[in-house]
Amino acid sequence: MKLLVCISKTPDTTTKIAFTSDNSALDTAGVQYIMNPYDEWYALVRALELKEANGGTVTILNVGPAANDQVIRKGLAIGADDAARIDSEPKSSLYVAKQIAAFAKDGGYDIIFCGKETIDYNGSEIPGMVAEFLDMPFISYASKLDVAGNRATVARDIEGGKEIIELDTPFVVSAAKGMAEQRIPNMRGIMMAKRKPLKVVAPVDTLEGAVAVAYDLPPAKSAVKLVDPENMDELVRLLHEEAKAI
Repeated sequence: MKLLVCISKTPDTTTKIAFTSDNSALDTAGVQYIMNPYDEWYALVRALELKEANGGTVTILNVGPAANDQVIRKGLAIGADDAARIDSEPKSSLYVAKQIAAFAKDGGYDIIFCGKETIDYNGSEIPGMVAEFLDMPFISYASKLDVAGNRATVARDIEGGKEIIELDTPFVVSAAKGMAEQRIPNMRGIMMAKRKPLKVVAPVDTLEGAVAVAYDLPPAKSAVKLVDPENMDELVRLLHEEAKAI
């Protein structure tokens, strides 16, 4: 099997979010970056499990600058065979999806894995766009994936339960919790990662559809208000007029 895993670099989950003075970008001062957990824990690890069971290769793909190489090397340390980085600053979901699709178009990949979303933007947009550009089936929020030959069985979360889908490769899938269990790279993997190939690819020319121009933080939470349990009228008023809960 020939598997492609798309990964992103995201701020650590404990990062305190702040924006630049003009609110046009994240203030990166003091920010620690990690591989997007949905890409690492579920998409990458499940791809590695399929390779171990069926043979084949796992390639990591990232769209970003040279500063992302450290995150890519972690994926190689976990077990991927090789990696490629499209040397460009991500501008939008559409831009990233077009870059991934252009790279994968003639790659002959059986399955293209993405995490269900990134933990910084939570857009869940890129996998579906990639599938559209490549004219491939797309399965979102997959929590289980098994492969026999060129036939795959995928379970995905839906409201109130799960949906089981069968389809032939190739296809694009976004991985959610339950797809696999996190792997920690060992010392041997870390040393081997230094020797594995990381190819730098020039981006393709593409037009932007929409670009974010500003960001705003949500309004600060107000202080807790304590209401006398005997004063139900005041409680109802606060729930109605301030909390907008009733």
